[in-house]
Amino acid sequence: MTNDPKFIHLRVHTEYSLLEGAVQIKRLPGLCAEHSMPAVAVTDTNNMFGALEFASIASAKGIQPIHGCQVSLAYEGESASSAPIVLLAQNREGYGNLLKLNSCIYLKRNEVSSLATDDLAKHGSGLICLTGGSQGPIGRLTLDRRKGEAGVLLQKLAKIFDGRLYVEIQRHPSPGSSFTANESEVESEMISLAYRNGLPLVATNDVHFVSRERFASHDALLCISDGAYVDQTVGRRKLTPEHYFKSQEEMADLFRDLPEAIENTVEIARRCSYCAEKRSPILPRFAENESEELRRQAHTGLEERLEVMTLAAEKPEYLKRLDYELDVITKMGFSGYFLIVADFIKWAKQKDIPVGPGRGSGAGSLVAFALTITDLDPLRFNLLFERFLNPERVSMPDFDIDFCQDRRDEVIKYVQSKYGAEKVAHIITFGGLLSRAAVRDIGRVMRVPYGEVDRLAKLIPREGAKNVPIELALKNEPKLQDAANSDPTIR
Repeated sequence: MTNDPKFIHLRVHTEYSLLEGAVQIKRLPGLCAEHSMPAVAVTDTNNMFGALEFASIASAKGIQPIHGCQVSLAYEGESASSAPIVLLAQNREGYGNLLKLNSCIYLKRNEVSSLATDDLAKHGSGLICLTGGSQGPIGRLTLDRRKGEAGVLLQKLAKIFDGRLYVEIQRHPSPGSSFTANESEVESEMISLAYRNGLPLVATNDVHFVSRERFASHDALLCISDGAYVDQTVGRRKLTPEHYFKSQEEMADLFRDLPEAIENTVEIARRCSYCAEKRSPILPRFAENESEELRRQAHTGLEERLEVMTLAAEKPEYLKRLDYELDVITKMGFSGYFLIVADFIKWAKQKDIPVGPGRGSGAGSLVAFALTITDLDPLRFNLLFERFLNPERVSMPDFDIDFCQDRRDEVIKYVQSKYGAEKVAHIITFGGLLSRAAVRDIGRVMRVPYGEVDRLAKLIPREGAKNVPIELALKNEPKLQDAANSDPTIR
């Protein structure tokens, strides 16, 4: 590790801590470089949605990515009481276990998305655990004057994470104090617990936004998430202006009385050495010889199509096009993909589940037409196969398939039953707050009259289907700039 760092951030919430974190992954390497930090951990709340993006962007910029996650731990058996701890992957095994623990959170059948200590015991190898600070389970029990139970839980965690457990201390200064009220109340007891049990301390800052100046914006983001108002004093989440990406010097000064807690952040970073890797898609084997099976089904299917349709070209031209596509598909190794997709589409049609005729670049494939994946003859409409699959730009083919929304679950269940429910995943799509929607949401949480907010939002011009960024709208729309200049709330 270069630059002989004094402190490394081990608790950072990116935009993938949905409507909670506001640090963009693409900005993290620049922040690290600005503060001479050669490594950083991303610990989004109960998910690892940004892990691969983080690994790719950070490593490309010479920053060591530390893969982690802030997970909710049920610390009172099966009760609803849960509190956050932080898990960091030391190596490949630890990263795999972090993925397994994330799956545990999402596959639990109760209403509380949290882990049990038994889950940690089963999948704790290769992971470093931070106890979560004053808001973690040890801190919560201490706040509730249940010091004995806090000690018992700490010992249990120390046994699970043998030599890999750190008692986490946080200080988010508020006016007149170096701590929040909860941090002040529990810190001395947590330090005593750590020393009595021979456990090391670690200092973290719970980073949710880039700089102190972004606090008000982030506070509004939390209000959007919770359906609250920025002027609401009770009944909502509220962080402090100190939950930002602090410099090494700021953190060292804040914990100058506990230098070992700062030094241990660097020790932990040195103990973590795994970077998530991209890998090829993993598909089940559909047949012993997938290339031969694809050729057989494609030729049989095309013959059946040609018997009942009006040809757009001579039959030899269809066969020539089919063999060309089959050569490309088999050479690129995608025979199994076509067979799998064709299988569940044929099943759906046999069950009278409505299936769309095909759309997107996949409609340019004659093989897809022969397999009944699509119902469009690409020769009739002069559609190009190369737009869908091109040997010069190797990427996984992707058919856009529309199933009847009332019965699409039946198709999913068929695929799960054929290949195993644990091997079939849904794909998530992330949406951002575009500029018009952002203005409307922020106006709502700031109690700006709807008519005024709507008028301002409509002043933001569009570029195609998207609104232009607010900065550009302010520059190009004088009425918007005048409104911002006339009222600090609007600005």
